[in-house]
Amino acid sequence: MKKVLVMMGGFSSEREVSLVSGKAVCEALLKKGYDVIEYDLKDTKAFLNVLYEQKPDVVFNALHGNFGEDGEVQGLLDMLGIAYTHSGLKASVLGMNKDLTKLIAIQNGIHTAEFETMTYHDFLQNGTKIAMPYVVKPASDGSSVGVFIIYQKEDLSEVFYQNPDMLLIVEKYISGRELTVSVINDKPCAVTELKPKYGFYDYKAKYTNGATDHILPAQLSADIYQKALDNALKMHQLLGCHTVSRSDFRYNKDDGLVFLEVNTNPGMTPLSLVPEQAKFIGMSYEDLCATLVENATCRKTGSL
Repeated sequence: MKKVLVMMGGFSSEREVSLVSGKAVCEALLKKGYDVIEYDLKDTKAFLNVLYEQKPDVVFNALHGNFGEDGEVQGLLDMLGIAYTHSGLKASVLGMNKDLTKLIAIQNGIHTAEFETMTYHDFLQNGTKIAMPYVVKPASDGSSVGVFIIYQKEDLSEVFYQNPDMLLIVEKYISGRELTVSVINDKPCAVTELKPKYGFYDYKAKYTNGATDHILPAQLSADIYQKALDNALKMHQLLGCHTVSRSDFRYNKDDGLVFLEVNTNPGMTPLSLVPEQAKFIGMSYEDLCATLVENATCRKTGSL
């Protein structure tokens, strides 16, 4: 049976979520009979030493956020010639950069919200041409970290980022229904509607048990439901995602179905959406983890 190093933790704002995902993955892979190494990434040099000593057949990438799903660790593993789960360097870079993802969507006929890209410094100095209400968020981050909805001028006082050079996306706020679609092995699973009990679907709503109702399948007209499935698959293929991705949408009658973003390395916690949709189509959590391991690949440019 394959030796799998489950890489979790990392250096991003999503470290704690990654640890939860990673531990759940370890348990699942052990049940499937894999030789599992649980590894909390805290130091890159130490990580290289572990790879050299353990020589895993596959690295299960349970990292989230920067370094974990932005192409950096993917490029490193490609150079080392070690197979890894989820998407490769190109899809990871594109998926993490929300502005690039939106441009790809627009160029391929997928409706997205009006937006502009700017640094935090420019936003403070010059504001935005997007009319209120609008959303301000990092151009490269996940789990709704650092997202602000600006309904009125008074809300601007809440917007804060430590780095003035941080690249931001400012986009029209699309009211209505929050939808998400997982794609597994080039097949869209289902549409889930997310109904946070308080506020919007932010970090707390995603990872607090009972904070959000998941309506699966979403109660939509047949054409909108199918369009969400089709657009999620199209974005998965356009970016070149591998094995698993998840696309998020908003829907209302005036704006229609609006694409928001793609997650190339979705969460694998007990509250996560991809495992939930996998179960809906008859795939257990353990089988989902095993599928990711068996599909693991790299560009094999080197070897340890």
